[in-house]
Amino acid sequence: MIVFVSTVTLLAGAAYSVSTAARTLFLAQEEEIIPIIAGGELDQIPALMRGNLPSATTSVVFDQKRREKPPRMCEMPPDYFETIDRGLEQPAGYTPRNAYVRKYRARRGFLNEREMRAAKVAWHYFEKFTQESTGLANSVGNYPSTTLWDTASYIAGMVAAYEICLIEKPEFDRRMTQLLTTIKGLELFRKEMPNKVYHTKTGAKVDYTNKPGEIGFSALDIGRFLVWMRIVKNRYPHLGNTVDSVMLKWDFKNIIDEEGLMFGSYVDKETGETVYAQEGRLGYEEYAAKGFALWGFKPRLAHRAEPFLTASIYGVQVPYDGRDPRIFHSQNYVVTESYLQDGLELGFDLPHDDSSPDWLNTDGWRAEFADRIYEVQENRWRRTGFMTARSEHNVKGPPYFTYDTIFSDGYPWNTVTPRGDYVPDHAAVAAKAALGLWALWDTEYTDVLYEAIIELYDPENGMFEGLYERGQGRVAIYTANNNGIILTSLLHKVQGTILTPYTGDTEVWYTAFRDQDTRERRKYPDPPQKDDWLPALRHSVQKEADF
Repeated sequence: MIVFVSTVTLLAGAAYSVSTAARTLFLAQEEEIIPIIAGGELDQIPALMRGNLPSATTSVVFDQKRREKPPRMCEMPPDYFETIDRGLEQPAGYTPRNAYVRKYRARRGFLNEREMRAAKVAWHYFEKFTQESTGLANSVGNYPSTTLWDTASYIAGMVAAYEICLIEKPEFDRRMTQLLTTIKGLELFRKEMPNKVYHTKTGAKVDYTNKPGEIGFSALDIGRFLVWMRIVKNRYPHLGNTVDSVMLKWDFKNIIDEEGLMFGSYVDKETGETVYAQEGRLGYEEYAAKGFALWGFKPRLAHRAEPFLTASIYGVQVPYDGRDPRIFHSQNYVVTESYLQDGLELGFDLPHDDSSPDWLNTDGWRAEFADRIYEVQENRWRRTGFMTARSEHNVKGPPYFTYDTIFSDGYPWNTVTPRGDYVPDHAAVAAKAALGLWALWDTEYTDVLYEAIIELYDPENGMFEGLYERGQGRVAIYTANNNGIILTSLLHKVQGTILTPYTGDTEVWYTAFRDQDTRERRKYPDPPQKDDWLPALRHSVQKEADF
């Protein structure tokens, strides 16, 4: 009996050891793990465990009517724009819940002949410079390289082209499916997140010179990509599982910390080790943070404006990031683009808001700061005669890229290279900034910008990057980001805020890997509840008496 019991005990121990080892080996083979899909035998598991708890949004919590996706432009009835609520009678300012009503209104209406021509030309950039082998679009003309930021701009262009009826569903689905399949198969930076740069013909990781290598990942680029992944998933449910499968390959454990700050990474040149560094400054940081929040992450500190300071320029208190570049080794560029993207794509709303009208901006301080960014540029035009629509942009030849700022390094209207060199001759009216301002601010000044930019194109290559401020002519270069944002601006005129509510129930994003430790190791979030919402903040409205 003793021998028998001992033998059974030994066998049981051996079986346990083998099963534990087998499970460990199985979990190590991440490519072979099959996500758990709702609707199967595992539906008997409690809802929270399988991620089946619905995300809490304003329509659910406050029992409000959820916004609806607008029809495509070619499917809109002739009187469509007579029926929309533009909030023209609403008083400007903050509401008790810290939402903000702007004194300006966005343009709405069908695209006219000139605008349709600009849209066709902008879309032609992507028709010409998208690689057949991968479905990736070049960031700059013929140069076969791209970032996740510029890939998001291509997705933006694709969505706009479909919604304003430049392409039909078969072409849209073909392009989107090929692109997402390629992105899903990209080799990640050290098995974490997408590398900062990829070769568009091969999909291989490259450095900034487009040579093979890996250089880290950008939290800002990924945040923008997440905004457009959520837009695609919400608008086109048939692509939802494809979108989820892309991001379920990624490891988010090092990109957002417990306090809600975002971190990018780079490779130490001496040791070859991965270094994680806080990423983002006022403007871009909060926009990218909302991209993460749309997928259930909690970037609370990244979404706050603080620490910020203001500089008085032409009677406007212009906000800029208060972190000292000498200490934090990151410049505080004030440009138009990050505020435009928030307004065009997200409506200056909080990520959980799926019910407020377009004229009510629930991320109130973002809308207020955006108005200041607009007003200071209009005031400069009125005082000096210089048309002003400032944003970072590419240039042809050295230095290839400039930060054309409203304020940076202590100086207003400072145009600098990434290295910090002052290059005033590269100051320009950025085409994407001009058309974005025109779309979101229906004013006499943006009419002037529109006339300067709307026909600034080459029919074979796309919209030009801009118009040099000092009279040297066009910025003769074509980019994915410029053409993508121009298409986004034109789409906004037709449909308003581009992010539409999610209409499904269970998401694979929240249900995958529920019986494995992969979710915990990669820091995949649970469906956000009311306690997870980013707070609605406010900052004092500037008044002339204040300065």
